[in-house]
Amino acid sequence: MASTLLSGVNADSMWVVVIASLIFGIVNAVLRPILVILSLPFIVITFGFFSLVINALLLYITSAIYKPFHVTSAVSAVVAVIVVWLANYALSFIIDRDKI
Repeated sequence: MASTLLSGVNADSMWVVVIASLIFGIVNAVLRPILVILSLPFIVITFGFFSLVINALLLYITSAIYKPFHVTSAVSAVVAVIVVWLANYALSFIIDRDKI
């Protein structure tokens, strides 16, 4: 979804997006806990906003690992993370209306 809305995130096909999301999940599972612990003071000071920067960094790392998936700039990575977060929030609202 983010690759169709943003010019700074490029994926050639839907399969590239699927593989990139799997790699992003692995990168997220391995590196995110370490990055969160190391940047905990920044996360607390910014009231959690710095977690967007961590997610953008993880997306950028995914782009470096999997070459068919391109993120051209840090700003594009941050905006892509926001778009994915909004889509996730909307889908969770639609699927799980009783809990929200």
